[in-house]
Amino acid sequence: MEPSKEASPTTYSHKAGTPHGPSERQRPEPTSVVSRIQSHMNDSVRPSTYAELELLLLTFCTGIQDAVSFPDYHCFASNQTGNTVFLMLAIVLPSFDGPMFITANIGAALGFFLAAGWLTGQLSHLVGARRRWWLVFCNFFQACLVFAAAAIQLVYGTELRGIPAVTSIALLAFASGSQVVQSRSLAMTEISTAMATAAWVDLMMDPHMFRVKNNRARDRRVSFLLALAVGCLAGAGIYKTAGSAAAIFVSASGKMLVTVMYLFNGAERSKEEDAEGGSLN
Repeated sequence: MEPSKEASPTTYSHKAGTPHGPSERQRPEPTSVVSRIQSHMNDSVRPSTYAELELLLLTFCTGIQDAVSFPDYHCFASNQTGNTVFLMLAIVLPSFDGPMFITANIGAALGFFLAAGWLTGQLSHLVGARRRWWLVFCNFFQACLVFAAAAIQLVYGTELRGIPAVTSIALLAFASGSQVVQSRSLAMTEISTAMATAAWVDLMMDPHMFRVKNNRARDRRVSFLLALAVGCLAGAGIYKTAGSAAAIFVSASGKMLVTVMYLFNGAERSKEEDAEGGSLN
């Protein structure tokens, strides 16, 4: 009697007719370049030393802008404490308008700063404050506004009053308001990129002010204040030698550089990835 033949476990692909074993796994399709770019741009940027450098560069640019805006327009483009005081003085003592400040300019600076802060902040809640594409878009838009302010100064000069003056201040203030809100999303509040008062106070009351190591908050505050001071010095120097438009153009160029830098920030990782790869900076 002829022995029975067992059925072969080999099966055949319905596409090519080639045998494959039941344990073989099909490889996933390679990710396209477009999808990888989309994934990269949708990543949430994490706080890091690299992000600190970006915020300090933005602070330097802020110092340049305020060093130019006050002598040109008698108001601040970014630091709104002085503008708030001036505006209250204008309400009670309108005769101070002109010799001490320009009411229309400080009103535009404060108003557009707050408008930009509100718009950027509310939209950040919807799209994700640390999304890479959002950081890139906002910073690019801010840089374009500052470039536009430089162009206005180049064409119309720096008259204290008038539509060109108010427009230039409005552009600078709107860019600054958006920048300050955006900087806070990176969870390094010691580097606000604009306001120095809180940084000075927090630095002076730091109980570990003189600790040599392991005081990151103090180091950030000191770096922020130095960047702001150096930016003001640079702005004053450019203002003296090359004029306002050149100084604002340098500030806008610095902001555009940060726009490009945001493309290379590290992304936040999941808890599982952190457990596998260790803690991040």
